[in-house]
Amino acid sequence: MTSLIELRILEGPNLYFPRAAVKLTLDIAALADAPDDRAARLSRRIGLKNARPGAAGSGFRQRFAARAVARLVRSVASEAGTARLAVRVRTTSDPHQLVVAFPWRHRTRAEALGRSVAEVLDGLPSADIESLISEVAERLSSVEPGPAPTTIRPKIPVVAVTGTNGKTTTSRMIAHIARTRGLLVGWSNTDGIYIDGELVEPGDYSGPSGAGRVLAHEQVELAVTETARGGILLKGIGLTRNDVSVVTNVTADHLGLQGIDTVDQLAEVKSVVPQITRPDGWAVLNGDDPRVLAMRQVIKAKPWVFSRDPDSPAIREALNAGGRATTVIDGWVAVIEPGKDADPLVELVDVPMTLAGLSRFNVENTLAAASAALAIGLPRETVVEGLRTFRPDAEHNPGRMNFFSVGEISVVMDLAHNEAGLEALIEIMNGVRRPGARLLLGLGVVGDRQDDLIEKLGEIAGRDADVLAICHKEKYFRGRTMEELDELMRAGAERVGATHIVSWPTEVSGLEALVAQAQPGDVVGIMCHAERQACYDWIAEKGGTADSAETLAAKVRAAEA
Repeated sequence: MTSLIELRILEGPNLYFPRAAVKLTLDIAALADAPDDRAARLSRRIGLKNARPGAAGSGFRQRFAARAVARLVRSVASEAGTARLAVRVRTTSDPHQLVVAFPWRHRTRAEALGRSVAEVLDGLPSADIESLISEVAERLSSVEPGPAPTTIRPKIPVVAVTGTNGKTTTSRMIAHIARTRGLLVGWSNTDGIYIDGELVEPGDYSGPSGAGRVLAHEQVELAVTETARGGILLKGIGLTRNDVSVVTNVTADHLGLQGIDTVDQLAEVKSVVPQITRPDGWAVLNGDDPRVLAMRQVIKAKPWVFSRDPDSPAIREALNAGGRATTVIDGWVAVIEPGKDADPLVELVDVPMTLAGLSRFNVENTLAAASAALAIGLPRETVVEGLRTFRPDAEHNPGRMNFFSVGEISVVMDLAHNEAGLEALIEIMNGVRRPGARLLLGLGVVGDRQDDLIEKLGEIAGRDADVLAICHKEKYFRGRTMEELDELMRAGAERVGATHIVSWPTEVSGLEALVAQAQPGDVVGIMCHAERQACYDWIAEKGGTADSAETLAAKVRAAEA
């Protein structure tokens, strides 16, 4: 059995280093369970002369193993001719596995170093460990260096957006504001690559390849990149730096994947984006999210916080540090700078995305987008105009908070892929529901979520919807079965008393069924992911129309009546 579980090349800034790195996932059972004398021999050979390895299989041995593996990497590298190599070691949920990372400048030799370390661990039970380390180091010294990293050094301004919820909406808003100024903007997100408003390559481009493809277009004057956790963990960020970063929030999502099991660990991953923001740039941070606000401790850029509370301590801290803040004062989006009066930009009622301020999450997205647009140097009047003209429709923000009217029935389509997203969807459905009308919800999940999260989505939906249907996403089962996902969602809904639930195999069939039983004034919400265009087409076939800003405002007023 080999000790090397995975060797992954990270081509750019990552969780471990602000530059390209090799990530090794190692099975350290041979070291954790090695007899005391074997562990001591390894210690002496790699220069840990006063180490106390602890008994085999003990917690002390496991901690020793993390220290010893880091020293082993440095020892092999040094004897092969690479001095002063930085090494990071992280434990995992499996006590017999470690993640080890080190930066690289030459790929072939870096990969060989990783395999050499695993070879030493493989030989620990029986080999002459002193000689084995010398042998692998000698072989490593003769390996060809190989290619250098492909990390891109941007030649144009870059705004990088990350977070759990709101990334796509915020990045689209920033791009729209910049286009309002007349800039040719390229942006990448989970839908694809957009150049000057045109989708040129569909697909999930929230990783490093998205940023690279945007910057490959010579005419692009500003790049706006959506950066998801998967890209950071699996490939690294494709750019050496950004000029402005945005972190929208950090909530439970995709936990249990790639060694990220807690929200705190997820926040650490997201913090990579503001950490590579230029020192003379701005890191736009959500002051209402403690994990995001804490990132100000690891950034070199200037802090620009946003908060719905103008008296937030986060705002005071940012201003005291010479930063800026964007908040809401008397219903106005306002910017605050040290030693100056607050500058009111635009009333929330005039920002269509906020539903006259009712959508808390889109108020935050608006504050984030306004901050980033100003931070990248766009004029104040351009920012105001961009916020006024960005709408929750299929043209400006496809798949996110899209409002339609089918007769006297309101239909809302949104991704709503986790707890926070679903709560945001229900919030805006309530914002347009007339008194006495019902909420009808099409619930759906993707398969790569933990069981408890899927059940929690069912619980939220069962608690808040008057009528609940399950709408499956066959293309996104991701190793699960339809029956398994169905059972988990029902289990969550049944905890809050929701038992009469019909399941539909697709989002379109579920949408059709919910609209068919809706009455005038009711609001139908669909967690749409797999069949967005098909849902758009079905709504159009039924004579449905996208809501204008005026129509939305009228619905909000009717709901408040």
